[in-house]
Amino acid sequence: MAAAALPRTSPESQGLRSQAVLDFLDDIAEQNIELHSLMILRRGRVLAEGWWSPYAPHLRHSLYSLSKSFTATAIGMAVDEKRVSIGDRVVDFFPDKLPSQLDQRWQALTIKHLLTMTTGHGEDPTNKVMGAPDGDWVKAFFACPLDHDPGTTFVYNTAATYMLSAIIQRVTGEKLIDYLRPRLFDPLGIQDPTWWECPGGINTGGFGLNITTEDIAKFGQLFLDRGRWQGTQLVSEGWIAEASTKQVSNFIDDPASDWQQGYGYQMWMCRHGAYRGDGAFGQYCVVMPAQEAVIAITGGVTEMHPVLNSIWNHLLPQFGEPLPEDPAAHNRLEERLRSLSLPMLPGTWNEAAAAGINGQTYTMEPNPLGITSLEFAAADQEIHCTAWRGAEELQLKGGFGRYLSQHIDGEGLCQICCTWEDDATLTALARFVETPFSRTATLSFAGDELTVKIKQNCDFGPLELPSIKGRRIRRD
Repeated sequence: MAAAALPRTSPESQGLRSQAVLDFLDDIAEQNIELHSLMILRRGRVLAEGWWSPYAPHLRHSLYSLSKSFTATAIGMAVDEKRVSIGDRVVDFFPDKLPSQLDQRWQALTIKHLLTMTTGHGEDPTNKVMGAPDGDWVKAFFACPLDHDPGTTFVYNTAATYMLSAIIQRVTGEKLIDYLRPRLFDPLGIQDPTWWECPGGINTGGFGLNITTEDIAKFGQLFLDRGRWQGTQLVSEGWIAEASTKQVSNFIDDPASDWQQGYGYQMWMCRHGAYRGDGAFGQYCVVMPAQEAVIAITGGVTEMHPVLNSIWNHLLPQFGEPLPEDPAAHNRLEERLRSLSLPMLPGTWNEAAAAGINGQTYTMEPNPLGITSLEFAAADQEIHCTAWRGAEELQLKGGFGRYLSQHIDGEGLCQICCTWEDDATLTALARFVETPFSRTATLSFAGDELTVKIKQNCDFGPLELPSIKGRRIRRD
């Protein structure tokens, strides 16, 4: 099926000044916020769109927890089809997965509790579930004790969303992605989505969906239009209303936080009457009903609230009645959007330094990455590195003043650029452009010794890894 592109128009025609978008871009740049893409819609039309090179419109991006909103929508469709009810007990779907002794609280756990993350767990059980030695995540979910009565306490719970995916598969006989394909993905023109699976072959649900920025925008527009797409009701208006309304309180101690305005069905309530699905490191689908607007963003950030603050400060207040066209401002905006890019390394080539490592192999000390040896080839303003993890071989290549493209198993498309800092220091920047992540490796060569330091732009853990040491294998 051909992708159904959203219509494009000028910001002014829909009541938004081009300068407001420029102000937003300026604010993002001044705060050094790493966005990868931006798409602003009003009334179903794209007013502004841009990708920070080397990210590009055709690339799918890892959504992380923004995936949850799609999983909940699948439940809404199953409810519409009367395959399930949100009051159905979770234990009834998996009698074969229950432990012999089960706390009575489990008998009260329903689909609605999974949707609202009020399962009764005292802490997120996801790591325990995903770490199940036998790979049976459903069984592991029921093995995690409930500390509260279901429905009484909000605890963010990615494993709960996984269970929604498991329920879809149990009642339909289809994986979540296959269930959604004819009901959501195909009608919206979302081509070739991918979704990670657990060891048991169930889509992860709470993370792992990979689609483009325009696909995110279409999903937001579907919600803004109360479940209707191009004249067809894909999911009931009632479900959209429930999913996008505060179902439970998640207030802790900061009423000004966009993470403490309440939670719907796998949707966060926002300030200013907006709501959103979001995912780690800056993946957003922001829906602003009062403004009839949708904003889709992907990124690689360590702090997510500054992005929302910038939307509230520079975009949300500026939506109004249609304005006279402003060709000069619109042209400035279009040029700015076309020229968006993330920093590239200077690309300094050092012929003598390159010759010094060309053909050399280094045995690496034990390290968290499992790299056992590195071999270098350097010529014609390119660095090629073969990294071994035991018998596993990984080919990497970087350009100077340009990116070189490669596919890395498990991490997708990667763009690498390099520079020589001095005669003994090589820096390589790898951008994994289907994910939020980039890594910068600094390699210091001193005689027969090699030290590698790696930093990452964002991660769930430390952003800087312990230094990796290696020693050159002498062949003379």
